[in-house]
Amino acid sequence: MPFRKTIFWLHLISGCVAGAIVLVMSVTGVLLTYERQMIDWFDRGQLAAAKPGGQPMPLEALLAAQAAPPTTVTLRPEAGAPVLLAYGREGTVYVDPYTGATLGRGHAGIRKFFQSMTSWHRWLGQEGSGRQMARAITGACNLAFLFLVVSGLYIWMPRRWSPASVRAITLFNGKATGKARDFNWHNVIGFWSLVPLFFVVASGVVMSYPWANALVYKMTGHDVPALGGGPPREGRPSTPSFEGIDRLVEVAKQQDPSWRILTLRPAGPRRAPLSITLDRAERGRPDLRTTVSLDRASAAVVKVERFSDQNAGRQLRTWLRWIHTGEAGGVLGQTLAGAVSLGAVFLVYTGIALSLRRFAAWIRRRKRETRPVDEAAPVS
Repeated sequence: MPFRKTIFWLHLISGCVAGAIVLVMSVTGVLLTYERQMIDWFDRGQLAAAKPGGQPMPLEALLAAQAAPPTTVTLRPEAGAPVLLAYGREGTVYVDPYTGATLGRGHAGIRKFFQSMTSWHRWLGQEGSGRQMARAITGACNLAFLFLVVSGLYIWMPRRWSPASVRAITLFNGKATGKARDFNWHNVIGFWSLVPLFFVVASGVVMSYPWANALVYKMTGHDVPALGGGPPREGRPSTPSFEGIDRLVEVAKQQDPSWRILTLRPAGPRRAPLSITLDRAERGRPDLRTTVSLDRASAAVVKVERFSDQNAGRQLRTWLRWIHTGEAGGVLGQTLAGAVSLGAVFLVYTGIALSLRRFAAWIRRRKRETRPVDEAAPVS
């Protein structure tokens, strides 16, 4: 079998086997495109206006006044910007920084929707022990999808280059119908989606397999960071103390005065350092993030970790996380990632349609080949 034909059949079989799962991941990928912006938009309608006046309330007092300790606290430097308190799956609360009063709650419905879409995207909607098998399936299908993207580049190349052959794979033919239309759509969408789709799918493979993750580090000449280890940590105190947290936050701010978003997890082991993250941009820009670890008792800086302090392997691995969602390129990057995910939906549809047409044609040929020869008609 010629090499090109072998690649074609491997491409076709991989697409048929992984098509349904790739379709699920692509559809959910489209729906997750503007997750952060949609949550912010829905939350905006839930909030009462905070009226700036005087000095903000000490964070220690604000947190102590809450009915339950939040898992995450998010601050912004703008005057009147509400303090965001996250309680895991239980929801989020926006608090007036001056009075400690609740301004509103995060929109539960939109968060539940995106949590569901994320669950389907990663684990096919499975919970508990079922996630391990589902993750193995999505990982294998994502790897097959990467092969489809790479092999598609080879298959799409015309046997003979000419203006007509280039137009056939780069421009839509509005007059085509049936098989010709499916073939045209499959080639054109695949051609224009190729480069961004490769990065979206390849980054997904890195997040799915330890060997792919290790390959990222090996490519840059670094070892994979060890996970875990060290002495066991103290258990979380039943009644967490927020004493001195304002001083810790002020010390952290000095490490990056240009911060726009400050995030911390206030409750934790009493002797463990408090980790505070300072971002100079929204999600997706790890190069603009600084993480500061501080001693809770003395407020001394234990460690400052900037993106530039990391080795090339870790930097590349961190970027791949945000390349997968497109957030590394801001709204434009998100839009591009969402567009190629939508393109992948049509690639699955047209690929399956072409395969079914090929199978139906093969059945018809087989019937013609096995049809018995009619007896010769008698001579009149």
